[in-house]
Amino acid sequence: MSFPRVAGILLHPTSLASRGGIGDFGPAAYRFVDFLASARQGLWQVLPLGPIGYGNSPYSSTSAFAGNPLLISLERLAEHGWIDLGKLGSAKLTGLEPGCGPVEYDQVFARKMPLLFEAARNFLGTASSEVRRRMEEFRQKNAWWLDDFVLFDALRARHKLACWNQWPHDLAYREPSALTAARKELAADIQVRGALQFAFYEQWRALRRYCAERAIRIVGDVAIFMNHDSADVWVHRELFRLDEKLEPEVVAGVPPDSFSETGQRWGTPLYRWDALKASGYEWWIQRLRWATQNFDYVRLDHFRGFDQFWEIPASETTAINGRWVDGPRDDFFLKLREALGGLPFFAEDLGYITPAVHALRDRLQIPGMAVLQFAFGDEGAHIYLPHRAAEKVMYTGTHDNDTVVGWWLSGAAEHERRNAEAYLGPSHDGIHWGFIRGAQCSPAALSIVPLQDVLGLGSEARMNTPSLHLGNWRWRFDPGRLSSELTAKLALLAEVTDRLPRPFAGSADDSFAA
Repeated sequence: MSFPRVAGILLHPTSLASRGGIGDFGPAAYRFVDFLASARQGLWQVLPLGPIGYGNSPYSSTSAFAGNPLLISLERLAEHGWIDLGKLGSAKLTGLEPGCGPVEYDQVFARKMPLLFEAARNFLGTASSEVRRRMEEFRQKNAWWLDDFVLFDALRARHKLACWNQWPHDLAYREPSALTAARKELAADIQVRGALQFAFYEQWRALRRYCAERAIRIVGDVAIFMNHDSADVWVHRELFRLDEKLEPEVVAGVPPDSFSETGQRWGTPLYRWDALKASGYEWWIQRLRWATQNFDYVRLDHFRGFDQFWEIPASETTAINGRWVDGPRDDFFLKLREALGGLPFFAEDLGYITPAVHALRDRLQIPGMAVLQFAFGDEGAHIYLPHRAAEKVMYTGTHDNDTVVGWWLSGAAEHERRNAEAYLGPSHDGIHWGFIRGAQCSPAALSIVPLQDVLGLGSEARMNTPSLHLGNWRWRFDPGRLSSELTAKLALLAEVTDRLPRPFAGSADDSFAA
């Protein structure tokens, strides 16, 4: 599909300065949308919104469909009578006041989750008949993923977060009698977890509507692989390459590259693409249909994996000794197009990409990505320069990069800085603004800038370092930095580069999930 010419900002909601030690869908999110609207930005890009697993990574979720309960706003729950607002006021004693310090996930789980569970129990005991009707409608419409997820989530808590293949044999293998008994035994807990999913999607839908009213579209993100410790692998283990102990026999990753001399061993199980094809790719179609219902545009993570993926024996501790294996290619995307109609996707096609991957993307007419930070090395890097980005989505950097300022000060080689200055010209207001202007002036329809680069922050604000498994995804920003001068500067740049937001043609609410 063709995209409108607009500018946008990449910011994961966890980076908002919200109550509870982590960003969420509460007042800070609405203030950020107001900033986007005043700055004439037409896009807000987020990372995956699912419940987080190992390493607190949004790309290692315990479900392809459920929402991360930590993103539920306590203030919004209080507004709707789920929890007493006064209790949130006293929560300052336990560090739950709004703030912008880094996310301390252990503390957040320990402090915020009990309040969310309390709110859900209160709701289940006091909700009006109208709200109950709406929740029951949500449950019925989404039973195809919700029923299995809430049972998985309750069992995972019962077994102290042990991976599902370490549960008792009858539960690991989903024997019907064991599942029936578990649903009965855990009925109250399951109801609470279902209510939290209802709350998540009610709040997400309301935030999306607020964005749509201001002509702001949401860019979502779909990780290509699934966490082994997820409801999806537990429910659909026939679709994943598992051994007799239900452990991955091979895992995903990428070979050695500029990020890591030993490559990246993600540890996620690989798909049985033959089994997926035999099913008509039903699970993947459900997954991407769900994404298109919850986002306006979708970034497909690690697009190369649909052409060829790096297969690593599970016994290997690094990604060095892997091999490239053919993926589903055109057949998969043709089935998607049949099922979904248009494909509002663009491809994360960064790194070492073969001509075959470019050809696949071109045949499918799916835009790729250009990251300006990669553009100033050797001649081969020039594919990322703005003047060559007509069929791309243009970024200054991504969540996996250092910030522009951090890269400039400590990561860029001397010849890269020299080339950038030659291309971008003087940047008296900071190198980050030179990069932003370069991206916005490109012929790319979509131009997206991480908020860290808008604010001119250094390496301390980096969101993720791919070769590190711990300590990522913690950054939050100080909302006081979103000054009126900054807002006006972005708005003027959007105007002069013809990137003003385009109103929705009709009601965006028509496509909302839940």
